[in-house]
Amino acid sequence: MTTGVRRRMGVDERRQQLIGVALELFSQRSPDDVSIDEIASAAGISRPLVYHYFPGKLSLYEAALKRASEDLAARFVEPHEGPLGTRLLRVMRRFFDFVDEHGPGFSALMRGGPAVGSSTTNALIDSVRQAARDQILAHLGVQEPPARLELVVRSWISLAESTALIWLDGRRIPRAELEKQLVHDFAALAAVSAAYDEEMGALIRTVFKDEPADGPFADLVGRLVALAS
Repeated sequence: MTTGVRRRMGVDERRQQLIGVALELFSQRSPDDVSIDEIASAAGISRPLVYHYFPGKLSLYEAALKRASEDLAARFVEPHEGPLGTRLLRVMRRFFDFVDEHGPGFSALMRGGPAVGSSTTNALIDSVRQAARDQILAHLGVQEPPARLELVVRSWISLAESTALIWLDGRRIPRAELEKQLVHDFAALAAVSAAYDEEMGALIRTVFKDEPADGPFADLVGRLVALAS
């Protein structure tokens, strides 16, 4: 973070600097608790100059949120190679990297913040969820998902969000355990849905048939068998 250093910047460079400064501050505390004066001081400029580039904290928050949402959506991008369970585990690790790095901002976004309820904020949140949904379906090799698969994928994305928020409140469960648990949750949701629908059953059999014995999905099966014995 730059502090107390003034230098001439172009308009776009200054805007990007302010967005970066705001993101760093929002990652440390809730956006509601960060003032324009703090952002100006951290950027090494005056308060009026912040307003020259952004009409108010809401517009700066939305710009920072846009950059953060693009970063978060990118965490779901994963090469379509190797077992699905391993791929999902890597995605969850990157997702929790983001949550860990931007805890207060992530929490404010999902629970309430200065731009909550605005059309811009809602659109950005939806864009992240849509990107995650599209990535998961791509890994499953499905372009037009049946209703039950759509329900499984969207439910799992909501579960990942809720799990991250609960984890941030005290971090009482080891992060690595939650990452693996969420991969197990996906398999469990898919399996339950497959029990009710043959189309889902066929998809699950195809996707899971190449899972290795030491992968996350096999680990879930082993845990369930041990629980039932």
